[in-house]
Amino acid sequence: MPLFESQELKIYNSLKGHKETFYPINEGHVGMYVCGPTVYSNVHLGNCRTFMSFDMIFRYLKHLGYKVRYVRNITDAGHLVDDAEDGEDKIAKKARLEKLEPMEVVQRYTLDFHNILEKFNFLPPSIEPTATGHIIEQIEIIKEILGKGFAYEINGSVYFDVATFNETNEYGKLSGRKLEDMVANTRELTAQDEKRNPQDFALWKKAEPQHIMRWPSPWGDGFPGWHLECTAMSTKYLGETFDIHGGGMDLKFPHHECEIAQAEASYGKSPVNYWLHANMLTMNGKKMAKSTGNNILPGEIFTGDNDILSKPFAPSVVRFFMMQAHYTSILDLSNDALLASEKGFNRLMEAYNLLDSLPTGKQSDFDVKAWKQKCYDAMNDDFNSPILIANLFDAVRHINLIKEGKESIANEDKDLLAEALHAFVFEILGLEQKVGNNQDTEKLSGVVELLIQLRKEARENRDFSTSDKIRDQLAELGIQLKDGKDGTTFSIL
Repeated sequence: MPLFESQELKIYNSLKGHKETFYPINEGHVGMYVCGPTVYSNVHLGNCRTFMSFDMIFRYLKHLGYKVRYVRNITDAGHLVDDAEDGEDKIAKKARLEKLEPMEVVQRYTLDFHNILEKFNFLPPSIEPTATGHIIEQIEIIKEILGKGFAYEINGSVYFDVATFNETNEYGKLSGRKLEDMVANTRELTAQDEKRNPQDFALWKKAEPQHIMRWPSPWGDGFPGWHLECTAMSTKYLGETFDIHGGGMDLKFPHHECEIAQAEASYGKSPVNYWLHANMLTMNGKKMAKSTGNNILPGEIFTGDNDILSKPFAPSVVRFFMMQAHYTSILDLSNDALLASEKGFNRLMEAYNLLDSLPTGKQSDFDVKAWKQKCYDAMNDDFNSPILIANLFDAVRHINLIKEGKESIANEDKDLLAEALHAFVFEILGLEQKVGNNQDTEKLSGVVELLIQLRKEARENRDFSTSDKIRDQLAELGIQLKDGKDGTTFSIL
């Protein structure tokens, strides 16, 4: 029996404003679409957090036994600077500044995106479509919307008519905005504006002679509006109505609001049953921004090549740090936060590695079955990874007590604990034990074991000054020695 039949999953639906029990459209199958990156620069750490949240959600749905079709797009055209209706395509601008073909820019930063996500141990999506690969589908949707009277063409551009749409539908229901309030708070159109109303948005933009990225259409050469690509790709691969649509909180308005309007205008039905939004990442209490210098790239964290952090941090440590906050909460990155996460990560891995060597008894002092269900309860409560991690450290405490002989565990429970820990730590949270170069780790272990032996000899010779010096200086380097009845072990703090 698949786990989803015995585990009731509740999801916070941004469209409804509360948690709902998750019921997929087709039993045992889930369709999920997540807005991917615009590939004109190195992937932003805040974007990584969003994609990591949905990687964790993807992993959990698969763990529950669902067959998941996960679609995450690549925006390689149509996204204008500052998300405005006019101006220059972000990729075309980068290509012009660097004297490159736009697809060279796309290739470079798509490779960077995949490289960083691979380091973070992401599972690849089921389908990763591109905007430029779906121009035909976007044009067909525009024709459909025009034919139903929800759009208008002017001077080679096509705009979505929000006011007409709002007569029979509700524009703004995802973000909680009312059209009349938006109208009251917007400037008057100037003579240069083509749109009938400021709220209208582009479905297709006429390409000026200098515009590099352009395609033929019934309205002349141009390029699609940014919002349209997601409607085209999500419905093509998941159907006119699908289960889950995710993205960053910043996309709720206008991007996702426009997606809903486009789909309802084209298909006459709501496109998504559950809208999920991940929150932002700040650094040292402030918004991350290149312009202020309060910014760091993932690769700079891994290498230590930055002026912000005291040392390099492994991808799994950064992933563990991000999993310690709920995906809907703002998370603040700092040197102290990463150092604390590194200590916690090492404690977790150290406990996991102790499992095989734990002695077993006739009975258990640790109710593993109840603990395992508590872990599921956390994840079933809108993918509550911080509560899951708290439960994992409860298991760490019991493992250490069993190792010290202060508690007992039956062999059957030990096997169940090992299986559950592996599932929650590696399969669902997506952590990896490998945090550095294996050869370097082996060399470090060898050096520390040598110092442990020298300390043992010093103690046998009653040279406690040397013994204490070895222990204290290792502690200063972040290596803690633990003396037990079976000898001395060490852990890296």
